[in-house]
Amino acid sequence: MVLGDNGVTHKVVPDSKSGKVQVRRAALASAIGTTIEWYDFFLYNTAAALVFPHLFFPASSAYAGAMQSFATYAVGFAARPVGAAIFGHWGDRIGRKATLIVTLLLMGISSGVVGMLPGTAAIGFAAPLILVLLRLVQGIAIGGEWSGSVLLAMEWGDQRRRGLLGSFAQIGVPVGLVLGTGGMTLLSATLSPDAFDSWGWRLPFLASLLLVAVGLVIRLKILETPMFAKLVENRQTARTPVLDAIRHHWREILLSSGVRFSEQMPFYLFTSYVLIYVVARHEFSKTFVLNAVLVGAACELAMIPFFSMLSDRIGRKRVYLAGAVFTGVIAFPYFTILSHGDHALVFVAVVVSFIPHALQYGPQAALIGESFPTHLRYGGAGLGYQLASVFAGGPAPLLATWLLHTTGTPYAISSYIVLSAVVTVLCVIFLKDRSKADIDDVTVYQRTARAR
Repeated sequence: MVLGDNGVTHKVVPDSKSGKVQVRRAALASAIGTTIEWYDFFLYNTAAALVFPHLFFPASSAYAGAMQSFATYAVGFAARPVGAAIFGHWGDRIGRKATLIVTLLLMGISSGVVGMLPGTAAIGFAAPLILVLLRLVQGIAIGGEWSGSVLLAMEWGDQRRRGLLGSFAQIGVPVGLVLGTGGMTLLSATLSPDAFDSWGWRLPFLASLLLVAVGLVIRLKILETPMFAKLVENRQTARTPVLDAIRHHWREILLSSGVRFSEQMPFYLFTSYVLIYVVARHEFSKTFVLNAVLVGAACELAMIPFFSMLSDRIGRKRVYLAGAVFTGVIAFPYFTILSHGDHALVFVAVVVSFIPHALQYGPQAALIGESFPTHLRYGGAGLGYQLASVFAGGPAPLLATWLLHTTGTPYAISSYIVLSAVVTVLCVIFLKDRSKADIDDVTVYQRTARAR
């Protein structure tokens, strides 16, 4: 046992056998924890597109209702950097494990309350107000979850496989999407429209309370990462880690945010906005579009670890750049097919859109995490990752709805996607590739910070 400056005791893994067990537990805890949190998050995304406009904004037109629903959706993204700062501070002060237990509880409980929330017809203006507050809590929880989950896996095990280990947290996104969207798809297909809109959509939200219990059991069994435990043993934890990260690594924070533009912004168009666009443009059912998104997410389950392993071999930046360029290339064909294609073409287009996301999202955890020293990694990586949520992910469905309404053409949205790809390509070029570097050497990073 090691007692740190902060008064928190950390257990250090004593032997290689125990270390291997902890590597497996850390990877499992990382994947399952993020799966549960993203399951909750994607439930909200799907409900925001299909249910919330008429449930919480019934007096609005279809366009205004969609805008108001996606505005509450965007609030959760605006809260993410706040969560990254709050939990980043404590994650770099007292450790990764404790903060991840809190984020899991926050996300699960707030989602369960959403499932019990009456609509505007029952409690009036209080309904959308409470919905916004719950979305804020979700955003704060997600903001603190990502970097902790990534580090939990990445700071354990063989450092030559950091890309693969970091991707266990990333796998939680498609798994959560499969579970969340799959639950909504099953219910929308088996229940009548009236039953689904009145109570069916609530069941997956309530189920998140059971999933949280499973996640807590798993996370309580893991130990702190060896890299952080070493910092505690050497009394090298920072007193103000988030401020230190901003002061000494502002460049890496901004570049980490920029590399996410072509990954995050199109992803929320491809998984959330597409539900509204295709149903409104064609006479396709909601279930058809949900099934396409579900198949794409299932395919990404295999693609994320594959591209992550590839980044361990040939470098993060090469794989990531390929994904950013691919995103820009498909932007115009994607909306051409969604606008004029038949069922088969639309289905294929939705599934294919997950490939460039996997190319980027797989190696992304290691690419961003490696850019910061261990004593500032939770806060620095979290801020860089979540800052993009304010400018890229959160406003995406809202801006897409506005662009289509204002210009009358979906190609305005395609141009928006191409712009995001350009931003990402430039940021990846300027972000240093540390795929083969030693990220456990705090002294090297401290010298670098002083030199700046």
